[in-house]
Amino acid sequence: MKSSNIGGQAVMEGIMMRHGDVYSVGVRKPDGEIEVKIEDYKSVFGKHKWMKWPLLRGVVSFVDSLVVGTKCLMYSASFYEEEEEEEKDQKKNQRAEDLLMYGTVFVSLILSIGLFMVLPYWVSQAVKMFTKSDMAFAVSEALVRIGIFIAYLILISKMKDIQRVFMYHGAEHKCINCVENGWELNVENVMKSSRQHKRCGTSFLLFVMVVSVIVHFGITLLPIEEKWLQVLLRIALLPLVAGISYEFIRLAGNSDGGVIGLLSKPGLALQKLTTREPDPDMAEVAIQAVEAVFNWRAYLAGQEDTSVPREGLDKSGELSA
Repeated sequence: MKSSNIGGQAVMEGIMMRHGDVYSVGVRKPDGEIEVKIEDYKSVFGKHKWMKWPLLRGVVSFVDSLVVGTKCLMYSASFYEEEEEEEKDQKKNQRAEDLLMYGTVFVSLILSIGLFMVLPYWVSQAVKMFTKSDMAFAVSEALVRIGIFIAYLILISKMKDIQRVFMYHGAEHKCINCVENGWELNVENVMKSSRQHKRCGTSFLLFVMVVSVIVHFGITLLPIEEKWLQVLLRIALLPLVAGISYEFIRLAGNSDGGVIGLLSKPGLALQKLTTREPDPDMAEVAIQAVEAVFNWRAYLAGQEDTSVPREGLDKSGELSA
């Protein structure tokens, strides 16, 4: 079947699912109950026609995903805080939460750029002790960058808390695959679905690594001696790298087999590190998160409108019984 256009992310003991201009966050609370919150998906850039242009839409999607993903992580973590302060001034608290969220996104971006873009360049300078070949330098930088990326995924996959997040990541993929396979959305069908998906963020990040290797190789060949300018160019071209990677993932999500299918295989293989087999309880959370924003019955029936009416929501945006 065609792509359902559902996207998601694993959070602490739960899952975020987005469809169109709305997203939901389903969390398994400490008491075992599932709470689902629904909110409008609003871009940090506002609404402009240029946001849908090829390449630029990839940058917009990347930044928005970071912001919304961080917000959903903070929301899910709030259920597991040992002590919760009373909200004496709701507006003040909301302002503090927004500052914390954007601050977290900013720090995450800086650390990611430093670890995966800047560090490989400086580490690869050691190659120049043995050869002046630009090709040798470019290859070494590529190997270091991809090596750091894979090592990072392997290390975090060993952490107990992250392993549970990866299980929910698997439940997210299984739920989407279940629907796109044309199956009824229930726990049994979800559990037998694949935990790998071509539109996964892991695949996107791998393509970012690969595309950056190609772009940075071009920078290496430029007659620029200043190291600081070489680094600055690598950072400045990151939006282009993200835009190209997004377009490929978008194409892969709507293609089967052929060259696109072949190029998608490394990303699917890497998802064995970032997903784990979930348990049925996690599948239940994923199902409720999907059903809050996506009418899978209409999708299976071939209907164009697969949105979910906003009736049944209380003022806080939470799904009521």
